[in-house]
Amino acid sequence: MKSAKVFKSGNSQAVRLPKEFQFSGDEVYIKKAGRGVILIPKDEPWEMFEQSLGEFTRDYMEGTRSQPTQEDREDW
Repeated sequence: MKSAKVFKSGNSQAVRLPKEFQFSGDEVYIKKAGRGVILIPKDEPWEMFEQSLGEFTRDYMEGTRSQPTQEDREDW
């Protein structure tokens, strides 16, 4: 796993990202996740989500919970 330097910039804390992790745009969305931080490019916020879809298989949720079969009911 790669690491990055954390430093102070005025009253803020900044992270110097390695070249391969740099963003193309000028702004990112930021979200705290436990003790970590998630950065998502503002210019393509759905790109990360779309790229991850290929990582799930058809049986991803299979066997995770037992759900009863749906009952057939008459219409009123």
